[in-house]
This record gives sequence, C-alpha cells and structure tokens, in this order.
Amino acid sequence: MADRPMPGRAAGRRIEPALVVVLGGVAAALHVGKLPPAIPVLREALQLSLVQAGFLLSLVQVAGMALGLAVGLAGDSLGLKRCMTAGLLVLGAASLAGGLAQDAATLLALRAVEGCGFLLAATPAPSLIRRVAAPGELDAKMGLWGAYMPLGTALALLAGPLLLPRIGWPGWWWLLAALSLAMAAWLWRALPPDPLRTGAASAGWKDRLRRTLAAPGPWLLALGFAVYSGQWLAVVGFLPTIYAQARVGPAAAGALTALVAVVNMVGNIGAGRLLRRGVAARTLLRAGYAAMALGALLAFLPALDFGPAARTGAVVLFSMLGGMVPATLFALSQRLAPGPDTVSTTVGWMQQCSAVGQFLGPPVVAWIARQAGGWQWTWAATGLCSLAGILIAGRLAGLQPRR
Repeated sequence: MADRPMPGRAAGRRIEPALVVVLGGVAAALHVGKLPPAIPVLREALQLSLVQAGFLLSLVQVAGMALGLAVGLAGDSLGLKRCMTAGLLVLGAASLAGGLAQDAATLLALRAVEGCGFLLAATPAPSLIRRVAAPGELDAKMGLWGAYMPLGTALALLAGPLLLPRIGWPGWWWLLAALSLAMAAWLWRALPPDPLRTGAASAGWKDRLRRTLAAPGPWLLALGFAVYSGQWLAVVGFLPTIYAQARVGPAAAGALTALVAVVNMVGNIGAGRLLRRGVAARTLLRAGYAAMALGALLAFLPALDFGPAARTGAVVLFSMLGGMVPATLFALSQRLAPGPDTVSTTVGWMQQCSAVGQFLGPPVVAWIARQAGGWQWTWAATGLCSLAGILIAGRLAGLQPRR
C-alpha cells in the first residue's frame, strides 16, 4: 500500500522525518505570519483602509479557497514529498519577487502566489507524517503538526518588529524566502522517495474525489476547521493593529502577539498527548471551542474589562485552549477519511474550507469594528463561530472511524 507507515527514524538521520515535515510546515507558516507586523507600515505606505488591510492579511488564502481539494488530489496522485517540496520552492520564489515589488498590485498578486505555495506545502504534510511516523506515534506527531501554524506565526510576529526597522520589508520578505528554499532542500534530502504508483492508482482521482465528498466526515472536519481558523486569524492577525491603536510600542506589541500565537502550540501538543491517552475527540473539540468563546468575551466585552493584563490573559486563553481544535481535527482526518488513499484529499478539503474561513474572518471582524467604532463586538462574531464548532463536534462524535 502506498501510504504504509515506515520507520520514524532511519539510520544516519539525526532528526526524525516526521519532525522535518513539521519544520517544513513552520517555514511555510512564516509567510502567513510575516504580514501582521508589517501592516502598520504597509497601511501608511499604500494608504490602505482597515478593511483593505484585512483582505491583504487573508489574501494568502485565496489559493486554498480555490485549489485546496485539487492539491489534495494531486498529493495522493503525484507524490506527497514532491508536492510539499514544490510548495516551499514556490513560497521562496514568490517571496523573493515580492521583495522587488514596486507597487501594491504586484505585491498583492505575489501574495496570492504565496498562497499557492503554502497550500502545496501544507496539504500533503499530514499524509507524509502518517507515512513516516513510528508505530504508535501518529496522534502525538499530529499534535506537533497542528502546532506548525502557531509556531511559524509566532516566530514571524516576534522577529518582524525587530527586523523590519533594520532590513525593511523587502529584506524581511527575502529572509523568509531564503529559509523556505533551504527547507525545501532539507526536506528533499531527509524524506524517503515517494513510492511508485501504477497507472491505475494514479488515474483514480475521480473515485477518490467522489468518495471524499460523499462521506460526511470530510465535510464536518472541513467546517470545523473553517470556524476555528477564521476566528483565530481574525483575532491574532489584528492584535498588532489593536496594540498600536492603544499606543503600545511595536516591539512590545510584537512580543505580546507572538505570545498569544505561540501558546496555541500548548493546546496542539496537549491534544495529541490526550488523544493518545484515550480522551475523546469530542471532549477536546468542545473544550477548545468553548474556551475560544469565553476568551474572546473576556477580552473584548467592555463590561468585563478588568485591565490590559486581564485582556491579554483572556486572549492567551482563547489561543492556548483553542489550539486543541486543529490537532484533534488533523488526527480525526486520519480516521474519518473514506480510505487510506483519500487522507490527503480529505486534508485538502479541510484546507480549502479553512482558507474560506481565514479569508472571510479578518474582513468581517474589521467591518464590525469599523461599524461599532471599536473592537467591542468582536466577541459576538467569534462566539457564533465557536457555537457552530461545538455543534459540529457533536456530529463528528456520531461517526464511526474508518481504519
């Protein structure tokens, strides 16, 4: 079978192949996180409105909205390692070109190309981890994979305010391009070759597509990811802007936003360990969505304003316990896909719906903030997303895993 698990550590390798895959995801996520620290600079340079900044923040998700399912099918057909390596190369090339952009239109177009690269890099990764993870380690490694986005975002949010004044935004774009290209080379050397596929196996994409979209599991997983990722990016993506409006310095704002992003890893890794110990996925999902609703309520509702420290703590709660959601959904994708040959296709559908959530979330929250004259109604938008997630978790609990 093409996706049969292989040993997690081969002779002579210092780092497990599954961890190299996670680091590849981190390198891709840096490109998602590189924009928030630069938004105040770009708004001043390009005269962007708040809503336009929201679309710039979410533009990287356009490719995912259109091509997530197609990339998942390609990963299952053409080779998971090839797809992820190609994605890192596209990210590197687009970021190199982005640093040379002379106008907003070019930068926006290249941001969409970066979205294609991110999709190619992220979609095959869970199936790659399934292939190379050691026996009994899949849930734990999926917990680590669920942390790739918050770790990459946090690193970018922390480093951006420190490096942008020194190297400028073009240098910031070029630095992350170099990291992506280096990671592509490492991934290509560290992972075993994609297994050869017969012509019949490669031609079966229509059957995989039909089975994936006919099964309830991929749909529920995708919707659950959409309502999580849309609210998470809306809150974390605008934190530098919120802090700047509160007259917090760029370095402090970057550090606080990075803290909020990085604690998301705690929930991701913790969920992987709890799943391995037998905690029900439904319990973790409901707890994660409920914590996001409570955290946003405490952070943004004026009646519950207990000061800056309390608001920051509430957003930390929002992100940290919310981190249990993506790790649990990624783990469930291995079990609720219609078959082993549709795992990457299922993840592609999850990425596509997640991209829709991330594309719509920031502009909607920005529009609400503009209409309200502040961020005090943000909790209402995130609360509706969390309520939908809790209902989806209940539906997922009624599905029988397909092993």
